[in-house]
Amino acid sequence: MRAVVQTVSRASVTVDGEVVGAVSDGLLVLLGVTHSDTPATAETMARKVHELRILDDERSAADAGAPLLVVSQFTLYGDARKGRRPSWGAAAPAEVAEPLVTAFVEALRIRGAKVETGRFRAHMLVESVNVGPRTVLLDL
Repeated sequence: MRAVVQTVSRASVTVDGEVVGAVSDGLLVLLGVTHSDTPATAETMARKVHELRILDDERSAADAGAPLLVVSQFTLYGDARKGRRPSWGAAAPAEVAEPLVTAFVEALRIRGAKVETGRFRAHMLVESVNVGPRTVLLDL
């Protein structure tokens, strides 16, 4: 599982003209799933993201009560080492990835996090205003 975590003053996801998820003063999490990921991987990643000390004064979302916007992003597993057209072979298929993204979100909520999401398998417009900017790649 891979996550790109960014501090944002605001971020939103729009699908077909409707805002389906939005946060202010929190984290935007782009989440990719690979074939070997499990529910345990999702839980571990949720803990790492929630406790990541990326906010002001080295605080985490858990410390600050900051909201998270989670957007599924299979392209995090794109491989463009050969040529200009990425291959997506390392990305888990949707039927494997969707339940693991859901498990990640639920693990965050169990921890007490306020979580908004994008919409799986939808064409999403993701907007964000990064703070810092601070961006961290987590790879499990």
